Amino acid sequence: MLRPVVVGLDGSRESLAAADWAAREALRRGLPLRLVHAWEGGVPPDESELPELEAPRYWARRILREATDRLDERYPQVSVSADQMSRPAADALVAAGDEAELLVLGSRAFSGFAGFLAGSVALATVAHVTRPVVLVRSGQTLEDEHEQDAEHRASAHTPYRAVVVGVDPAGPCEELLGFAFESAALRAAPLWVVHTWQLPYVPRALEAKARKEVGPAAVRALDAVLAPWRAKFPSVEVHERVEEGRPAQQLLNAAQDAGLLAVGRRIRPARIGVHTGPVAHAVIHHVRCPVAIVPHE
Repeated sequence: MLRPVVVGLDGSRESLAAADWAAREALRRGLPLRLVHAWEGGVPPDESELPELEAPRYWARRILREATDRLDERYPQVSVSADQMSRPAADALVAAGDEAELLVLGSRAFSGFAGFLAGSVALATVAHVTRPVVLVRSGQTLEDEHEQDAEHRASAHTPYRAVVVGVDPAGPCEELLGFAFESAALRAAPLWVVHTWQLPYVPRALEAKARKEVGPAAVRALDAVLAPWRAKFPSVEVHERVEEGRPAQQLLNAAQDAGLLAVGRRIRPARIGVHTGPVAHAVIHHVRCPVAIVPHE
């Protein structure tokens, strides 16, 4: 059975942009699209006659109905379904995301998350889903995924912008590289693989010598990790960017003109807290393009 692309909806501009992005991704992958709206009140919407619940019920149904109609019109090739879940938002999104090929959420650029995805709900979702999560900013359009045309105007008919992925060859990165290479292949886009290294503590007099050893070793380590993926995806144009520095800052620089940025997140055994790791946390809040958070053991 095909896993769907799932998108969380709350009626905000951010979640509607996420729904459009998710529909395009479902089309690229040949997958169905599932829209999810969480019923926050904790009372199943069809099991209470309290009049004060009528308005929330009406708006929940309207959010899903209007989004479904909009996506059916824009992307008729995509099979769209919609579900209203009577669970707290974070629990609903984690449950839906765990059954998805990927989960797509809307996020507000540089200021956290919007709507029912605010604060701890969104961070808990990102931190606990075991499948990839993509965060999409308000205002993202089809044209934003593509390069500008010869007159520097937005276009949906130019090549896709590059996919960027941050990799640490010393840690698990199979899931992350698999996602990044597949995303680049689906878009016929170049893939930029970013690896940063930092000089270990050595006496100042030995720093220059150590730097000449550590830098080339980092390049060799990345080459070794990428070799099987280059062979598996021979059509993907791969560029390596190996530099000294802090991972978050180097990724922010590399992703300035990207169409998609992918980073990894270690799966924690206890579903406690909202830890996403410092690199993921930085790019979630500061990168303008869609950001994919790919969990790994």
